Amino acid sequence: QVQLVESGGGLVQAGGSLRLSCAASGSVWRINTMGWYRQAPGKQREFVASIHTRGSTNYADSVKGRFTISRDNAKNTVHLQMNTLKSEDTAVYYCNADGMTTSITNFNSWGQGTQVTVSS
Repeated sequence: QVQLVESGGGLVQAGGSLRLSCAASGSVWRINTMGWYRQAPGKQREFVASIHTRGSTNYADSVKGRFTISRDNAKNTVHLQMNTLKSEDTAVYYCNADGMTTSITNFNSWGQGTQVTVSS
């Protein structure tokens, strides 16, 4: 099994910054893509950003230029630096990772989520 644990959420004023982190542990052999999704109250979960093990990144249009995703492959961690936060960024942010376990089985795991609240 592969577990993901997020940290770094909280309350911030509009225009401020937060940095989210996610660490993978357990039977990890290889992680292909790590990413962040978010779910606001009453809305479906949506993609925010992702990063491949080779470094290529993707971002939702709504966060381009404001959020930056990075990862440390040696530590199986991913970070999301969020700048110029807006009230519409308020949501529970979830970490996601896919790859292969030490049992040579594929995995796709989610974290428990961390709340980000942006006050206007």
